[in-house]
Amino acid sequence: MIPTRDEAWALLCAHTQSEALRTHACMVEQVMRAFAADAGEDVEYWGAVGLLHDLDYEEYPQEHCVRVVEMLKDANVDDAFIHAVVSHGWGSCTDVEPEKYMEKVLYAIDELTGLIHAAALMRPSKSCDDMELKSLKKKYKSPAFAAGVDRGVIERGAQMLDMSLDVLLERTLEAMKSK
Repeated sequence: MIPTRDEAWALLCAHTQSEALRTHACMVEQVMRAFAADAGEDVEYWGAVGLLHDLDYEEYPQEHCVRVVEMLKDANVDDAFIHAVVSHGWGSCTDVEPEKYMEKVLYAIDELTGLIHAAALMRPSKSCDDMELKSLKKKYKSPAFAAGVDRGVIERGAQMLDMSLDVLLERTLEAMKSK
């Protein structure tokens, strides 16, 4: 089974009480939908994967990308969906490597959405709608800014996608802007 947007949201809310984590999930969903549309892929499927990628994080932070397998199986979610969700933690909390284009996108943009959101909160508008790539790159290059964001993951993700870092930054930023 592939969850609908409403089913995915209900599942997320059942396991995630933190508004910050829900916001992050929605940002990743938005970016995944944009990349899916660009690639002519299933926007709903990609969006649901993005929405549920951190499903186990709040309840099981030490077992992130491990407990989610059982949680999604209990919801009758199909194995390909589960693989996509788990693969975003490759190299940090799982040895499941991203294989498909969708999985590589999720791997690349998960940390990046957090960095862009942090940069947006520093702006007077508190939004990325008026952010330019130049401003984002300046924040990205500053190791002290959003120090918890693993830039190595973002760079490996860009390489996996055969995409320059600038293109990944720009495309993700544009996807996060309000429509």
